Amino acid sequence: MGRTPPEVLTSRRAGILLHPTALPSPYGPLGASARHWIDFMVEAGLSVWQMLPLGPTQVDDSPYQSPSAHAGSPNLIDMAGIVELGLLTQEDLPQAVSAEGRAELFQRAATRFFETLDHGDPALRDAYLAFVTQHQHAWLEDYALFEAIHEKVAGDTWPEWPAELRDRDPQAMAEFRAAYPDVLNRVRFEQFIFDQQWTTLRQYAHSRGIFLFGDIPIFVALDSADVWANPGQFKLAPDGSPIAVAGVPPDYFAPTGQHWGNPLYDWDKMAADGFEWWLNRLASQRERFDIIRLDHFRGLHAYWEIPAGEQDAVNGRWVEAPGYEFLTACFKAFPDLPLIAENLGIIGEEVEALRHAFELPGMVVLQFAFDKNPDNPHIPYNHSKKDVVYTGTHDNTTGLSWYEELDPESQDYLADYNGYAPDDKAWLLIRMALASVSCLAVVPLQDFLGLGYDARFNTPGTTEGNWQWQFRWEQFPADLASTIRHMVALYGRL
Repeated sequence: MGRTPPEVLTSRRAGILLHPTALPSPYGPLGASARHWIDFMVEAGLSVWQMLPLGPTQVDDSPYQSPSAHAGSPNLIDMAGIVELGLLTQEDLPQAVSAEGRAELFQRAATRFFETLDHGDPALRDAYLAFVTQHQHAWLEDYALFEAIHEKVAGDTWPEWPAELRDRDPQAMAEFRAAYPDVLNRVRFEQFIFDQQWTTLRQYAHSRGIFLFGDIPIFVALDSADVWANPGQFKLAPDGSPIAVAGVPPDYFAPTGQHWGNPLYDWDKMAADGFEWWLNRLASQRERFDIIRLDHFRGLHAYWEIPAGEQDAVNGRWVEAPGYEFLTACFKAFPDLPLIAENLGIIGEEVEALRHAFELPGMVVLQFAFDKNPDNPHIPYNHSKKDVVYTGTHDNTTGLSWYEELDPESQDYLADYNGYAPDDKAWLLIRMALASVSCLAVVPLQDFLGLGYDARFNTPGTTEGNWQWQFRWEQFPADLASTIRHMVALYGRL
């Protein structure tokens, strides 16, 4: 197609994978903590910050099961920034260390904000009104209603709500708005503050030469404002329950596959309106990121459909999706759309043909490289310049843990491949990633710190103990930034 690649992929660069929740920050990371992190990246010669989806999370804390494909997580908001706006006091901040305390502070700050909206800071008022005007019809109003109904009427998933709310009866919606204006205003306020803080952070990142790299899960959660407000775009029964759900068949990560439980798209309905739902979703992410990973890209060619009553993913089937038509619409709407395809797992020639037809960079992961298969796309001599190379992803264990779990024969093979047996095992894969021909090399912070299994961020197919890891600045050796910078320069990525 002859598309111009995103600026971030036009020269050799090195990046780091770290979700903002892993930043140490008692009052929320989207402030001084994130700026300090960006300063460290600059000192280390790193120019791409990759993270996971930024949406609100549910009970399992997974950023891939959010109640909104557009909203930002209030847990990321820096409460000290709300103090700076004069809507909270410094004495309020200790309350922000608990979820209950944060919720109370948000309500208090929102009440003060709307009480002074007409005679307060005119710049802040105008920014809020512009934010609402831009987003209310695309997603903001539906999300505010969804969250408020959950909070005030029904904690169950939306298909289990009273029928008039489940089905969005106009009279029931009007009565709810009239009954709970403070809650709706608080949700709108939270999203406005998130947008303000994120925009400020992105501007700071750009001023320091840092690109932000985001992530879009291909599917959305059933219990989300997206599905509740747009049921006709999904394969649902009349009561809102899914007819079938998404997942993947058995693979490297899970012997019985992965049963994600996400509802599946009705691609025929989506195609009929030009994929408008998806284009709105992409527009939201373009406001936040310089480059975007599309998770589970192979689902655009064919997706694993699991009957809704199944407990695991074994008895699913592949169903074709309109990938060419969909991506054509995406790039017609956004010619400079900076997509990277997550092409891991069971990937056939047809999936790669779809990716190459739109000249999308893919991913290679060094932890998958050393199975002695000379055609393995992850082994360094098979990399291409358009690839993004990783030591591991958020779904892998750490590099050190991976090496320690190898059998002796595999460790010997790895030493033979590299020409030496490493003393610092955590840096073995880092060196290979930085030396790769791939334009962008991304390393999880856990690998730069040489951490073991306890620092693993997620184990696919499990629902407990994930997404919790945070680093401490005391874990950073005094010379870590200079060490990374030397290696980044050595391999031409500075």
